[in-house]
Amino acid sequence: MFLRVLILAAFITSAMTPMEAAEQSTGDTGKRVVSTPTPTPHRKKKSRKKRSPSASPVRVKKKMASPLPSQKEEKPSPSPSETASLPTPAASGAVAPTSTVSPSPSQTPAPQKLVLPQKKGRGAPNVTLSPQAITNFESYPPKVQKLLTSALELTTRNLDYKSGSADPANGGMDCSGFVYYVLNQNGVAPYVPDDSKDQYTWLRSAGTFEPVVSGKDDSFELNGLKPGDLLFWSGAYSSERDPPITHVMIYLGREKKTGARVMVGASDGRTYQSQQRFGVSVFEFKMPQTENSEAYEGRERPRFIGYGHIPRLNE
Repeated sequence: MFLRVLILAAFITSAMTPMEAAEQSTGDTGKRVVSTPTPTPHRKKKSRKKRSPSASPVRVKKKMASPLPSQKEEKPSPSPSETASLPTPAASGAVAPTSTVSPSPSQTPAPQKLVLPQKKGRGAPNVTLSPQAITNFESYPPKVQKLLTSALELTTRNLDYKSGSADPANGGMDCSGFVYYVLNQNGVAPYVPDDSKDQYTWLRSAGTFEPVVSGKDDSFELNGLKPGDLLFWSGAYSSERDPPITHVMIYLGREKKTGARVMVGASDGRTYQSQQRFGVSVFEFKMPQTENSEAYEGRERPRFIGYGHIPRLNE
């Protein structure tokens, strides 16, 4: 009996020993698992982000927007197709670089004649000439060049004929007002009258007036005519004036292109190339007998009286 109990105890002891060992092994394994720090998924993700060699989108954008000077130099030139897609200077507001070489003054031909837009419903448009369009203009005395240049500048303003006006700011001038304005602007004399008959008397009194009786363009009486002289007519309109001077203009010389004598001033119907002009313009200087008769249809034909040299202008 005792022997049975002893065998049973030994059997129970032998059976419990592997279980304890298994429990101990399992406990040890659990301790090792617990004691070894295992990175959490969040920490592993954070660690991979730190090690990532690629730059963030924000940094890439900053590099593209603000390249270093070395990167600008290494940037290849855009292809024609890329250039076509770039914004034009006008669209972006940037100042376009000057890529077209402007011709030098010697290469740019001076305008010979400019027809101005017509402002009124009567007559042909007014005409202006450049000084270079006048024969031998460069050989004129300096005072004459200055006077005629300022007179021709007024013809570029498209001014009307305006009776009683001596100021271009009024939109137009009459014949004596034009002469008065140009002569005063250039200081050619201490006193210049503002009326055509008084301007005639002024030059007659100075002894510089040359009367013309002939009605021919090639008369010897015109041999002394000089650029800058004042030209006088009577009979441009009915008047009780004494002396009966009704019109005045400034002589320019001969036009290079046509060889015709030309003058400048304000007129209410004188002609250039046989067409009537109304306003401040260039006109052809012809004796009344040779002018287009249609220009004076229904009106009295004016008579050319003569011309006068402005004192000290040709010195």
